[in-house]
Amino acid sequence: MRKLRIYQVDAFTGRLFGGNPAAVVPLETWLDAATMQAIALENNLAETAFFAPEGDGFRLRWFTPEVEVKLCGHATLASAYVIFTILEPGRREVKFETLSGTLNVVASADRLVMDFPRWTLSAAPAGAPRALAAALGAAPVSVLSTGGGDSLFAVFDNEADVRALAPDFGALRKLGMTVIATAPGTRSDCVVRFFAPSAGIDEDPGTGSIHCALAPYWCERLGKRAVHSLQVSKRGSELHCTLEGERVLIAGQAVKYLEGWIEV
Repeated sequence: MRKLRIYQVDAFTGRLFGGNPAAVVPLETWLDAATMQAIALENNLAETAFFAPEGDGFRLRWFTPEVEVKLCGHATLASAYVIFTILEPGRREVKFETLSGTLNVVASADRLVMDFPRWTLSAAPAGAPRALAAALGAAPVSVLSTGGGDSLFAVFDNEADVRALAPDFGALRKLGMTVIATAPGTRSDCVVRFFAPSAGIDEDPGTGSIHCALAPYWCERLGKRAVHSLQVSKRGSELHCTLEGERVLIAGQAVKYLEGWIEV
């Protein structure tokens, strides 16, 4: 049996019980993938992050209760928070090697700033807009697709439309794609909700990775270099994004909720 530290951190929020909770498990040597997947299922959070030393930084991996994912924002933010405030107090920058390349995180004032890749948007697959409208119970103004084709990007007229969405998650799962629903905000540049039943998460409370597409879209539409985004899930999340060429800087706060031990 191995005894491992575990932390739970609320990301993209400055208060407990807000944002998106992520579990963080620091490792000295790697567990096998099946064990990490089992831990993620046991935690039953949107994401569990595992990292181990590599070079002058760390190798970082993310698991939902059902699958390993290629990119996760809130669990990256939570991992950096654990390193900066608990494991190596005073450290201000960390480099993670991931399935999406090298991701740097720096501490800046009361926020952590993640350097993520920029995603492009393209036309949605034929038939997707009609199927999506049926699954969401509302028709978006436009539907696009993220560059990798993993997500549909649904744009609505206003914040109230996004807040009112009551999806049929079974129908969304059958689509086989995650869904980003967004609109102009009343207290922010934009609002967003993110539905991912195909990855085992009906609605994610706060999602950094989708802002790789969301920030470029709203920066271009609004004629800005930086945008303030509110993810209007039940818990609520707040993100500040800045375009830097082919990169997106995604900033937010984090709060520790729990620390303890697990035995596997």
